[in-house]
Amino acid sequence: MAKKALVVDNDFFFVEFLSELLENKGYDVIKACDGKEGISRLEESAFDVLFADLIMPKIDGVQLIKFARRKFSAGQLTIIAVSGTLIEQMDDIKNIGADCCVVKGPLAEMTEYLGGLLDNLENYGVIELEHDALVEPENLYPRQATAELIKELKFQKTVFDSVGIGILVVDRDARVMSANAMALELLNKPLEDTLNLRVTAVFPQEGRGRLVEALKEVAKNLNLKRRRLRLKYGTRELKLVASMLRTDNDLDGWVLTMEGLKS
Repeated sequence: MAKKALVVDNDFFFVEFLSELLENKGYDVIKACDGKEGISRLEESAFDVLFADLIMPKIDGVQLIKFARRKFSAGQLTIIAVSGTLIEQMDDIKNIGADCCVVKGPLAEMTEYLGGLLDNLENYGVIELEHDALVEPENLYPRQATAELIKELKFQKTVFDSVGIGILVVDRDARVMSANAMALELLNKPLEDTLNLRVTAVFPQEGRGRLVEALKEVAKNLNLKRRRLRLKYGTRELKLVASMLRTDNDLDGWVLTMEGLKS
């Protein structure tokens, strides 16, 4: 039986390049254009190897890899992170559960590197690298603008996690795209158990109808900036505020803020 590979990247041309390389090595390849779709594919089927770009919209590669590693052990799934820049903090790659990181570069070099990587995996069942966990094509360096963008993204994530109120970001199909540290604390769930879950499934059955109505109201009424409601969650009560996530008046989803109320 052919081995299965999942390739997740919002770069169409890189996905096609990598898929062709994998198919030539005998893999059945499933493609996904972002982390959100990647999680859906992982929920539908098991894979032998996962390639995931680190920077993607909605659910990024870091979140995807953490989800994948929580679902599949190292012996079940080999995870290869893919980056368009050099990765300096290698502990970050190890901590999220990736077996190694491949830096994007000229396709000729990538073909040789990835071909050897797959041969290594096929022959030994594991990836053994000389340079710790990083496969790095020679003479590749990040552009300054890209490095600055990564720093800005890290800063924004730090702010997001430091806010003293719970925040859930919900896509327009009503699935959770992101949650900050306070939201996960209030829900008593790890992020991996929340990502791509229907937002209604996050909360108890008895309050789901009111939550759906609140989401509908702010979606239908442009003049309604937010909708407040309270829901029971275990032994405590949560105060929620639902508001729209819009770009140029287009519906991109919802933002749910939450606070725990004292008994």
